[in-house]
Amino acid sequence: MTSTPLLPDLTAQAIAAAHSRTSACPCGATVTLAERPDATVVRHADTVAKAHAPDMDATDLASRMAAATRLPEILLPPLTPIPVDLHDRPVSFWPYGTPVDPEDPDAAPWEAAATLLARLHRTPAPVPLPPMRGPAKAALALFRLRATTDGTLATPVLRAWDTLPAWARDEAPQPDATTLCHGDLHLGQLVRHPAPAGPWRLIDVDDLGVGVPAWDLARPAAWFACGLLPPDEWHRFLTAYRAAGGPAVPADGDPWPALDVPARALTVQTAARAITKATAEGRRPDEIEQALIDACDRMGSVPPELVREEAK
Repeated sequence: MTSTPLLPDLTAQAIAAAHSRTSACPCGATVTLAERPDATVVRHADTVAKAHAPDMDATDLASRMAAATRLPEILLPPLTPIPVDLHDRPVSFWPYGTPVDPEDPDAAPWEAAATLLARLHRTPAPVPLPPMRGPAKAALALFRLRATTDGTLATPVLRAWDTLPAWARDEAPQPDATTLCHGDLHLGQLVRHPAPAGPWRLIDVDDLGVGVPAWDLARPAAWFACGLLPPDEWHRFLTAYRAAGGPAVPADGDPWPALDVPARALTVQTAARAITKATAEGRRPDEIEQALIDACDRMGSVPPELVREEAK
């Protein structure tokens, strides 16, 4: 079988895009930022080229890129408004921004992330958008888990998945069809632009759409609930989101009735991915992965908060 030369051709596209932006490109080596089945990302100078997943709908992606273009104070805008085709993959071009430093957890921009999310959630979608893809990605993680293993390790994860309402399993419309959501919020989705010290902006519009805004708070909420995120960092994030008028949780009081289902879904999704990865690598789950599996085991015996199943 002949492999598709995606990476070298994407690199050539990134170089061409960078050179079209300036006559004095500093050039240097082109860096591969990610190379996964669902995304290949390269950087040349101040230009980033991303080949999206093969099943990414180019029309939906163009709508998401249009939204980013309209909201440059929240989302990093693309360099061009329409993706191009490369080896049957949609490709988009972006300015480079400085990412969060994973080696400096004390400097994690929780307040900036929360404030940007709140602003996003309060902003009407500037163009028609498809549903936010969070539940669809969770369902895909469970599909891959079932296809990868039939062992007992997956049992608590599958049991916890079955307790979730249909919308969280992508089996029914989300109960919010209007709120603008990121769909895959974590600290890797923030960059400073202009680099190196500009304001923080959200990146990666692959899952952008309308849906349940609490999904965007679910990953840090899940990690906090599993004991993997320190309480002070969770409270910094939640306090900043509330201070910025974020609508996903009440302005005060207990946030968990709103967060419970999305946080459970993200826990299940992350545990499913962990088992799939560990199985592929022929090893047992590590300590963090096991903590997520254990959380699913506890979740299976405690029903989630009641939420409306029907769409608005």
